[in-house]
Amino acid sequence: MPMPLPTFDDVLAAAARIAPHAHATPVLRSRALDALAGCQLHFKAEPLQRTGAFKFRGACNAVWALEDAMAARGVVTHSSGNHGAALALAARTRRIACHVVVPEGANAAKLANIVRYGAQLHTCAATIAARETTAAQVQADTGATLIHPYTHPHVIAGQGTAALELLNAQGPLDVVVAPVGGGGLLAGTAIAAAATAPGCRIVGAEPEGADDTARSLAAGERRIDFVPDTVCDGLRGTLGEPNFELLRAHRVEVVTVPDAGTLDAMRLLWQCLKLLVEPSSAVALAAILQQRERFAGQRIGVVLSGGNVDLDALPWERAA
Repeated sequence: MPMPLPTFDDVLAAAARIAPHAHATPVLRSRALDALAGCQLHFKAEPLQRTGAFKFRGACNAVWALEDAMAARGVVTHSSGNHGAALALAARTRRIACHVVVPEGANAAKLANIVRYGAQLHTCAATIAARETTAAQVQADTGATLIHPYTHPHVIAGQGTAALELLNAQGPLDVVVAPVGGGGLLAGTAIAAAATAPGCRIVGAEPEGADDTARSLAAGERRIDFVPDTVCDGLRGTLGEPNFELLRAHRVEVVTVPDAGTLDAMRLLWQCLKLLVEPSSAVALAAILQQRERFAGQRIGVVLSGGNVDLDALPWERAA
Protein backbone atom coordinates (compact mmCIF):
# COMPACT_ATOMS: atom_id res chain seq x y z
CA MET A 1 0.00 0.00 0.00
CA PRO A 2 1.41 3.43 -0.93
CA MET A 3 2.40 5.66 1.98
CA PRO A 4 0.30 8.83 2.44
CA LEU A 5 1.66 12.03 0.95
CA PRO A 6 3.37 14.23 3.53
CA THR A 7 1.70 17.43 4.73
CA PHE A 8 2.87 20.65 6.35
CA ASP A 9 2.19 19.11 9.76
CA ASP A 10 4.75 16.45 8.80
CA VAL A 11 7.28 19.17 7.92
CA LEU A 12 6.71 20.81 11.32
CA ALA A 13 7.09 17.43 13.04
CA ALA A 14 10.31 16.85 11.09
CA ALA A 15 11.70 20.21 12.16
CA ALA A 16 11.17 19.29 15.80
CA ARG A 17 12.51 15.75 15.35
CA ILE A 18 15.77 16.72 13.66
CA ALA A 19 16.48 19.84 15.75
CA PRO A 20 18.88 18.04 18.16
CA HIS A 21 20.91 16.65 15.25
CA ALA A 22 20.79 18.92 12.16
CA HIS A 23 22.27 22.38 11.62
CA ALA A 24 20.09 25.42 11.00
CA THR A 25 22.20 26.56 8.06
CA PRO A 26 22.87 30.25 7.30
CA VAL A 27 21.39 32.32 4.49
CA LEU A 28 24.11 34.03 2.43
CA ARG A 29 23.97 37.19 0.30
CA SER A 30 26.15 38.61 -2.46
CA ARG A 31 25.82 42.10 -3.94
CA ALA A 32 27.83 40.95 -6.96
CA LEU A 33 25.46 38.08 -7.69
CA ASP A 34 22.42 40.30 -7.09
CA ALA A 35 23.73 42.73 -9.69
CA LEU A 36 24.49 39.96 -12.15
CA ALA A 37 21.06 38.36 -11.76
CA GLY A 38 19.05 41.59 -11.51
CA CYS A 39 17.23 40.44 -8.39
CA GLN A 40 17.77 39.87 -4.64
CA LEU A 41 19.20 36.43 -4.00
CA HIS A 42 18.99 34.70 -0.62
CA PHE A 43 21.11 31.53 -0.64
CA LYS A 44 20.23 28.76 1.81
CA ALA A 45 23.68 27.26 2.39
CA GLU A 46 23.02 23.53 2.73
CA PRO A 47 26.63 22.66 1.82
CA LEU A 48 27.22 23.68 5.46
CA GLN A 49 24.72 21.06 6.66
CA ARG A 50 26.04 17.89 8.32
CA THR A 51 27.38 15.49 5.65
CA GLY A 52 27.65 18.52 3.34
CA ALA A 53 24.12 18.42 1.91
CA PHE A 54 20.44 18.93 2.67
CA LYS A 55 19.97 15.16 2.52
CA PHE A 56 20.78 14.83 6.22
CA ARG A 57 17.46 16.51 7.04
CA GLY A 58 15.31 13.85 5.40
CA ALA A 59 17.48 10.92 6.42
CA CYS A 60 17.60 12.06 10.04
CA ASN A 61 13.83 12.53 10.13
CA ALA A 62 13.22 9.05 8.68
CA VAL A 63 15.66 7.31 11.04
CA TRP A 64 14.35 8.97 14.20
CA ALA A 65 10.72 8.37 13.19
CA LEU A 66 11.28 4.58 13.25
CA GLU A 67 9.86 2.58 16.12
CA ASP A 68 12.55 0.99 18.27
CA ALA A 69 11.94 -2.57 17.04
CA MET A 70 12.28 -1.54 13.40
CA ALA A 71 15.27 0.68 14.07
CA ALA A 72 17.11 -2.21 15.74
CA ARG A 73 17.18 -4.07 12.40
CA GLY A 74 18.95 -1.16 10.71
CA VAL A 75 18.25 0.78 7.54
CA VAL A 76 19.11 0.40 3.86
CA THR A 77 19.03 2.69 0.85
CA HIS A 78 20.46 3.16 -2.62
CA SER A 79 22.27 6.39 -3.39
CA SER A 80 24.79 8.04 -5.69
CA GLY A 81 26.31 9.57 -2.60
CA ASN A 82 24.71 12.34 -0.57
CA HIS A 83 21.66 10.44 0.71
CA GLY A 84 23.84 7.45 1.51
CA ALA A 85 26.17 9.55 3.64
CA ALA A 86 23.22 11.28 5.27
CA LEU A 87 21.54 8.00 6.16
CA ALA A 88 24.83 6.59 7.46
CA LEU A 89 25.29 9.52 9.83
CA ALA A 90 21.64 9.53 10.87
CA ALA A 91 21.91 5.81 11.65
CA ARG A 92 25.06 6.46 13.65
CA THR A 93 23.25 9.09 15.76
CA ARG A 94 20.78 6.33 16.68
CA ARG A 95 23.46 3.61 16.91
CA ILE A 96 21.91 1.32 14.32
CA ALA A 97 23.28 -0.43 11.23
CA CYS A 98 23.17 1.18 7.79
CA HIS A 99 23.57 -0.43 4.35
CA VAL A 100 24.05 1.70 1.24
CA VAL A 101 23.82 0.41 -2.33
CA VAL A 102 26.04 2.55 -4.59
CA PRO A 103 26.34 2.53 -8.40
CA GLU A 104 29.64 1.78 -10.08
CA GLY A 105 31.50 4.99 -10.94
CA ALA A 106 29.91 7.07 -8.16
CA ASN A 107 31.56 10.32 -7.03
CA ALA A 108 34.67 9.39 -5.01
CA ALA A 109 34.24 12.19 -2.47
CA LYS A 110 30.68 11.10 -1.77
CA LEU A 111 31.66 7.44 -1.38
CA ALA A 112 34.34 8.47 1.10
CA ASN A 113 31.69 10.28 3.14
CA ILE A 114 29.49 7.18 3.26
CA VAL A 115 32.36 5.05 4.53
CA ARG A 116 33.45 7.73 7.01
CA TYR A 117 30.03 7.65 8.67
CA GLY A 118 30.12 3.89 9.13
CA ALA A 119 27.79 2.39 6.52
CA GLN A 120 28.36 -0.92 4.78
CA LEU A 121 28.66 -0.45 1.01
CA HIS A 122 27.07 -2.69 -1.63
CA THR A 123 28.08 -1.94 -5.23
CA CYS A 124 25.81 -2.47 -8.23
CA ALA A 125 25.53 -1.51 -11.90
CA ALA A 126 24.96 2.17 -12.64
CA THR A 127 21.24 1.95 -13.39
CA ILE A 128 18.20 2.80 -11.30
CA ALA A 129 16.85 -0.74 -11.84
CA ALA A 130 20.06 -2.31 -10.52
CA ARG A 131 20.08 0.00 -7.51
CA GLU A 132 16.51 -0.88 -6.58
CA THR A 133 16.99 -4.62 -7.11
CA THR A 134 20.16 -4.72 -5.02
CA ALA A 135 18.61 -2.64 -2.24
CA ALA A 136 15.62 -5.00 -2.14
CA GLN A 137 17.97 -7.98 -1.83
CA VAL A 138 19.92 -6.36 1.01
CA GLN A 139 16.63 -5.55 2.73
CA ALA A 140 15.50 -9.17 2.41
CA ASP A 141 18.84 -10.48 3.71
CA THR A 142 19.10 -8.15 6.71
CA GLY A 143 15.56 -7.17 7.68
CA ALA A 144 16.58 -3.52 7.47
CA THR A 145 14.01 -0.81 6.72
CA LEU A 146 14.26 0.74 3.26
CA ILE A 147 14.63 4.53 3.39
CA HIS A 148 14.18 5.57 -0.22
CA PRO A 149 16.29 8.61 -1.14
CA TYR A 150 13.38 10.78 -2.30
CA THR A 151 9.97 9.05 -2.25
CA HIS A 152 9.79 8.19 1.47
CA PRO A 153 7.31 10.61 3.11
CA HIS A 154 9.54 11.24 6.12
CA VAL A 155 12.41 12.05 3.75
CA ILE A 156 10.27 14.52 1.78
CA ALA A 157 9.02 16.16 4.99
CA GLY A 158 12.55 16.44 6.34
CA GLN A 159 13.80 18.09 3.15
CA GLY A 160 11.02 20.65 3.49
CA THR A 161 12.61 21.98 6.68
CA ALA A 162 15.31 23.78 4.65
CA ALA A 163 12.69 25.94 2.90
CA LEU A 164 10.83 26.36 6.19
CA GLU A 165 13.96 27.86 7.78
CA LEU A 166 14.64 30.00 4.71
CA LEU A 167 11.13 31.46 4.59
CA ASN A 168 10.99 32.04 8.33
CA ALA A 169 14.33 33.88 8.22
CA GLN A 170 14.01 35.84 4.96
CA GLY A 171 10.33 35.95 4.03
CA PRO A 172 8.36 37.15 2.32
CA LEU A 173 9.98 35.84 -0.85
CA ASP A 174 8.53 36.01 -4.34
CA VAL A 175 10.13 32.78 -5.54
CA VAL A 176 12.10 29.85 -4.14
CA VAL A 177 14.34 27.98 -6.58
CA ALA A 178 15.66 24.51 -5.76
CA PRO A 179 17.31 21.73 -7.76
CA VAL A 180 15.23 18.73 -8.81
CA GLY A 181 16.31 15.16 -9.47
CA GLY A 182 14.08 12.59 -7.79
CA GLY A 183 11.99 15.43 -6.37
CA GLY A 184 12.34 15.05 -2.61
CA LEU A 185 13.78 18.51 -1.98
CA LEU A 186 11.49 20.30 -4.43
CA ALA A 187 8.36 18.53 -3.13
CA GLY A 188 9.25 19.33 0.48
CA THR A 189 9.97 22.93 -0.51
CA ALA A 190 6.55 23.23 -2.18
CA ILE A 191 4.78 21.89 0.90
CA ALA A 192 6.56 24.30 3.24
CA ALA A 193 6.02 27.32 0.97
CA ALA A 194 2.34 26.64 0.37
CA ALA A 195 1.66 26.83 4.11
CA THR A 196 4.00 29.65 5.13
CA ALA A 197 4.11 31.82 1.98
CA PRO A 198 1.09 31.08 -0.23
CA GLY A 199 2.04 33.77 -2.76
CA CYS A 200 5.55 32.39 -3.25
CA ARG A 201 6.20 30.56 -6.53
CA ILE A 202 8.30 27.40 -6.51
CA VAL A 203 10.68 26.77 -9.39
CA GLY A 204 12.70 23.62 -9.93
CA ALA A 205 16.09 23.79 -11.66
CA GLU A 206 16.85 20.71 -13.74
CA PRO A 207 19.69 19.70 -16.10
CA GLU A 208 18.75 19.54 -19.77
CA GLY A 209 20.32 16.09 -19.87
CA ALA A 210 17.97 14.77 -17.16
CA ASP A 211 14.78 16.74 -17.79
CA ASP A 212 12.19 14.15 -16.78
CA THR A 213 10.49 16.48 -14.29
CA ALA A 214 9.95 19.20 -16.88
CA ARG A 215 8.66 16.68 -19.41
CA SER A 216 6.44 14.93 -16.85
CA LEU A 217 4.78 18.12 -15.62
CA ALA A 218 4.22 19.29 -19.20
CA ALA A 219 2.63 15.95 -20.13
CA GLY A 220 0.56 15.56 -16.97
CA GLU A 221 2.09 12.14 -16.33
CA ARG A 222 5.52 10.80 -15.38
CA ARG A 223 7.93 10.52 -18.32
CA ILE A 224 10.89 8.70 -16.83
CA ASP A 225 12.14 6.52 -19.68
CA PHE A 226 15.45 8.25 -20.39
CA VAL A 227 19.20 7.87 -19.97
CA PRO A 228 20.60 10.81 -17.99
CA ASP A 229 23.45 12.75 -19.55
CA THR A 230 24.59 15.46 -17.17
CA VAL A 231 27.50 16.49 -14.96
CA CYS A 232 24.96 16.87 -12.13
CA ASP A 233 25.45 13.41 -10.64
CA GLY A 234 22.99 14.06 -7.81
CA LEU A 235 20.16 14.84 -10.27
CA ARG A 236 20.26 11.72 -12.40
CA GLY A 237 17.53 9.90 -10.48
CA THR A 238 14.07 9.57 -11.98
CA LEU A 239 11.18 11.63 -10.65
CA GLY A 240 9.31 9.70 -7.95
CA GLU A 241 5.57 9.06 -8.12
CA PRO A 242 4.61 10.86 -4.86
CA ASN A 243 7.01 13.65 -5.76
CA PHE A 244 5.30 14.13 -9.12
CA GLU A 245 1.89 14.25 -7.45
CA LEU A 246 3.06 16.90 -4.99
CA LEU A 247 4.78 19.04 -7.64
CA ARG A 248 1.70 18.92 -9.84
CA ALA A 249 -0.65 19.73 -6.95
CA HIS A 250 1.44 22.76 -5.97
CA ARG A 251 1.82 23.99 -9.58
CA VAL A 252 5.59 23.92 -9.44
CA GLU A 253 7.45 25.35 -12.45
CA VAL A 254 10.67 23.91 -13.88
CA VAL A 255 13.58 25.53 -15.75
CA THR A 256 16.02 23.26 -17.60
CA VAL A 257 19.67 24.27 -17.76
CA PRO A 258 22.61 23.15 -19.95
CA ASP A 259 25.61 21.81 -18.08
CA ALA A 260 27.82 24.65 -19.35
CA GLY A 261 25.60 27.19 -17.55
CA THR A 262 25.66 25.10 -14.40
CA LEU A 263 29.46 24.96 -14.34
CA ASP A 264 29.63 28.73 -14.87
CA ALA A 265 27.30 29.18 -11.89
CA MET A 266 29.41 26.82 -9.80
CA ARG A 267 32.45 29.03 -10.44
CA LEU A 268 30.50 32.18 -9.60
CA LEU A 269 29.33 30.77 -6.27
CA TRP A 270 32.89 29.83 -5.36
CA GLN A 271 34.17 33.26 -6.37
CA CYS A 272 31.41 35.43 -4.88
CA LEU A 273 30.08 33.47 -1.89
CA LYS A 274 33.36 31.66 -1.21
CA LEU A 275 31.23 28.52 -1.08
CA LEU A 276 32.16 25.36 -2.98
CA VAL A 277 28.97 23.74 -4.26
CA GLU A 278 28.51 20.70 -6.45
CA PRO A 279 27.00 21.03 -9.95
CA SER A 280 23.72 19.54 -8.70
CA SER A 281 23.47 22.58 -6.42
CA ALA A 282 24.79 25.27 -8.78
CA VAL A 283 22.03 24.43 -11.27
CA ALA A 284 19.65 26.56 -9.14
CA LEU A 285 21.65 29.75 -9.70
CA ALA A 286 22.19 28.80 -13.34
CA ALA A 287 18.42 28.66 -13.87
CA ILE A 288 18.04 32.21 -12.55
CA LEU A 289 20.89 33.58 -14.66
CA GLN A 290 19.54 31.83 -17.74
CA GLN A 291 16.09 33.45 -17.39
CA ARG A 292 16.86 36.86 -15.88
CA GLU A 293 13.64 38.42 -17.20
CA ARG A 294 11.56 35.82 -15.38
CA PHE A 295 13.08 36.74 -12.01
CA ALA A 296 14.00 40.42 -12.50
CA GLY A 297 13.53 42.69 -9.49
CA GLN A 298 12.17 39.94 -7.23
CA ARG A 299 13.24 38.50 -3.88
CA ILE A 300 14.47 35.00 -4.66
CA GLY A 301 15.30 32.21 -2.23
CA VAL A 302 17.85 29.77 -3.63
CA VAL A 303 18.39 26.40 -1.98
CA LEU A 304 22.04 25.46 -2.49
CA SER A 305 21.66 21.77 -1.92
CA GLY A 306 25.16 20.39 -1.36
CA GLY A 307 28.91 20.83 -1.59
CA ASN A 308 30.44 17.36 -1.83
CA VAL A 309 32.86 17.98 -4.69
CA ASP A 310 35.75 15.69 -5.62
CA LEU A 311 38.59 18.23 -5.61
CA ASP A 312 40.79 15.85 -7.58
CA ALA A 313 38.27 15.78 -10.43
CA LEU A 314 36.72 19.24 -10.74
CA PRO A 315 34.01 19.16 -13.43
CA TRP A 316 35.38 22.00 -15.55
CA GLU A 317 38.71 20.17 -15.78
CA ARG A 318 36.89 17.12 -17.15
CA ALA A 319 34.91 19.33 -19.53
CA ALA A 320 38.14 20.87 -20.85
